[in-house]
Amino acid sequence: MDRTVIAYVIYLLVSIGLTVWVARTLSRNGKIFLADVLHGNEKLADAVNHLLVVGFYLVNLGFVALYLSGDATITDTRGVFEALSTKLGVVLLVLGVMHLANVYVLNRIRRRGAMEREQVPPVPPQGWVAPQAQG
Repeated sequence: MDRTVIAYVIYLLVSIGLTVWVARTLSRNGKIFLADVLHGNEKLADAVNHLLVVGFYLVNLGFVALYLSGDATITDTRGVFEALSTKLGVVLLVLGVMHLANVYVLNRIRRRGAMEREQVPPVPPQGWVAPQAQG
């Protein structure tokens, strides 16, 4: 088998495995944030979480597929390792950026929900008092 094809197969296996692992981690831990933001509505939190995971898969696996092709033919074992380290390094960086972006968005949503809860008075107003004129 051609060394370039071997490098492609290893790249795909590792990249897809890493993408699945990161997506599952985000899904499992992101569900807690979403449930908090959505005031305990578990069904809605699960639905939003699933949509976020699908989007994560589409973006990352799309990038992995687009980044598959190489510029040069790999002629030796050293070339396999060099090509894999470059490709996997870029995929890891993209996964890291996507992970941080997801955490940032979830935190912003959670923070916004917490601010909205703080603005609601604990009891409804029971009356109105006219301002007093200062003299």
